[in-house]
This record gives sequence, structure tokens and C-alpha cells, in this order.
Amino acid sequence: MQKKWKRILGALCILILLPCAGCATMGLKNYGSIAPDGGVMEAFDKFQVNPNYDYFYSGSEVYPSAVIGLDKSYTLESDLWKKVDMTPAKLREIVMSMKNKAATVNFAVALHGFAMLDDKGKRIGVWYSILEAATNASVRMKDSKTVLIDTPDINTWLQFEDGSRLRMR
Repeated sequence: MQKKWKRILGALCILILLPCAGCATMGLKNYGSIAPDGGVMEAFDKFQVNPNYDYFYSGSEVYPSAVIGLDKSYTLESDLWKKVDMTPAKLREIVMSMKNKAATVNFAVALHGFAMLDDKGKRIGVWYSILEAATNASVRMKDSKTVLIDTPDINTWLQFEDGSRLRMR
């Protein structure tokens, strides 16, 4: 009799926990990622514009918080990212402005290049910013060709200006 109750209890636990586990992972299944990529860093440092990307920036036009390039076969759903007609000269202006800002707010702040990947690990674009801006962002696939990408926090540069975030990299 005791074995029977253990089986019933075990089956009940499975019936209750299985849907809960599905709900827990269901919210994450459409999320992609932002991964460090030396090739992206090199392309931005050399002011190389990929003709297959649409470019956007977040934050101030003078010194953006982040710049992204998204494969033209995808649509970015966001009112916060501002599209820019990118040329090598424009990219040079943006990158140099961001580097100058990084140097003035904190000698230890560095810019990095990242690959943006969809929920299946396929590269859909590039990201350029300080590390803190990328680590707080997410890439979510609304459908197979529509992407939602978080913008960096509004205080991306301000967090370093008061000297409270001094740390070496």
C-alpha cells in the first residue's frame, strides 16, 4: 500500500512540476545573446562599414552609448534606437567620439565589439560599446525576422563621471 502512495505522489509531482518547468523556460526561448567578438572590435577600430547592415545608435548623437549594425534582412522594433546612414567617415566620427568620451570619464573604461546572435545562435549583427552597456542589454526575437534589442541604460556614461565606478580592466 505504501508503494502505491509513493507512485501516486511521484506522478502528482511530475504532473505539477512539468508544466511549471515549461513556463520557466518559455519566457527565455526567444532570447538571443551578445557575445564578445574581436573581429567586430577590429572592424569598428578600422571604421569598416558592412553594406549588409543597417546601423543605429543609442544615446547622445555626440557620443552614443552604443552603436549596432543589424543585418538588413531583419527589422528592428524600437523607437529608442536611432537609424544612421553609415559611411566610413561617419563611423570614424562616432567611434572617435566614443573613445574620447571613454578617455575623459575614466582612464579604465574601454570600448568593446560584440556579435549579436539570434535565439538559434545565428549572427544577426554587431554591437559596439563599453562593457557595461552590452552586459545589461538583451536581444529578443519577436518573430523570425523582427528583433527587439534593449538600449543601454540612460546613465551609461554618467555612471563614470562622478568617479564612483573607478576600476581597472
